[in-house]
Amino acid sequence: MRSNSSSRAASARGFIALFAMPAMGLGMAASPAEAAPFAYVANSVSNTVSVIDTATNMVVATVPAGVEPAGVALTPDGTHAYLANQGTLSVPGTTVLVIDTTTNTVVTTVGVGNFPSGVAVTPDGTHVYVVNGFSNNVSVIDTASNTVVGTPIPVGKFPQSVALTPDGTHGFVVNEFSNNVSVIDTASNTVVGIPIPVGNFPIGVAITPNGTHGYVTNFDDNNVSVIDTATNKMVATVAVGTFPFAVAVTPDGTHAYVTNEFSNNVSVIDTATNTVEAATLAVGRIPRGIAVTPDGKHAYVANAGSNNVSVIDTASNTVEVATIMVGNSPESVGIVPPPPGVPFLAFSAPVLEIAFGSAPNADAFTLGTSFTLSSTAPAINPPTDAVTLQIGTFSITIPAGSFTKNHLGDFILTAVINGVTLEAVIKPTGTLRYAFQARG
Repeated sequence: MRSNSSSRAASARGFIALFAMPAMGLGMAASPAEAAPFAYVANSVSNTVSVIDTATNMVVATVPAGVEPAGVALTPDGTHAYLANQGTLSVPGTTVLVIDTTTNTVVTTVGVGNFPSGVAVTPDGTHVYVVNGFSNNVSVIDTASNTVVGTPIPVGKFPQSVALTPDGTHGFVVNEFSNNVSVIDTASNTVVGIPIPVGNFPIGVAITPNGTHGYVTNFDDNNVSVIDTATNKMVATVAVGTFPFAVAVTPDGTHAYVTNEFSNNVSVIDTATNTVEAATLAVGRIPRGIAVTPDGKHAYVANAGSNNVSVIDTASNTVEVATIMVGNSPESVGIVPPPPGVPFLAFSAPVLEIAFGSAPNADAFTLGTSFTLSSTAPAINPPTDAVTLQIGTFSITIPAGSFTKNHLGDFILTAVINGVTLEAVIKPTGTLRYAFQARG
């Protein structure tokens, strides 16, 4: 469709009907289930990365890395893995490797600070945040150019890991020698507020999928601090095993899995009550890194002392595979992150009608579509969930709490958001089925 003034004048006399596929998140994802992802395991002593096909639990590739690779994270589309070369105490590393996951080869090297360890990719895949332990700062990599942008962000002493909120607006950096957590505003790449006090020698951090809480492992205290991200205050402490190292939260947000180095096991935290469930899962020796598959069915644990990876069935909380042999001293695991929100089983191609007004800011749209949730998806609740509507380059996020539920069970919105008058309704039409209409 042309966008010159003559086409605008013509279309102002009526609506143009288009077929579109907007990305509508009720914390939802509009793509059906895909093939099983690959797990990337950083082996710090072998200086390699083992690539595990999670469908078969077989190592399908080994990628040479730099000196003592530590943290690894994948882009949301799964096309690239970013690997921090930590180096040694005497010769600290200063680079991040970029691995093309199609060919499993290193395609470029990005210079960062001294002793990089934790890495995290933004939900939109545009930037990577890298904590530099000896530099006491965070580098930000632009994934389009694979160059560091801006100046390093100063944080606390010896930062070890970083996790980003699901909306990508904030990063939580664990400072091991400061016993606190720094919060970064990713829009300005500056630290906001004062550091959040946690336990002694914190190492790992994970944010819940709804973005409301952060879980931080305190290595010397044998517990986990729970942070309320709205207030940036610690609201709970959960006792776990000996020397907790890393933590991962399931995509539905119901459980947090914590590796305990000296207990050689994994603690499972119920995030609703912040209590440890009865089952403590024995894995290999010195478990460190852990990651959960996008479907939430399995957790992969890197056992540094056993040179292998354990696979946990999260439904039964049993160790399904005891020994996937990898390189020496596996340190961390990276898996393609889950899409934000609740997975769809089906999503109809919606009809989008656009009317161009004759005056500035008089354009309008009407959207109608329907969707079916996966049977494994958690229930949706628009009054407490944020909803993002994207049409082409136009995107608007309806904040949590904006919808109300009427006596028919429909979710209704009438509001002005970012200067746009918006009306929307999400209507149940059957088991796991909904209709969605919006006007703006």
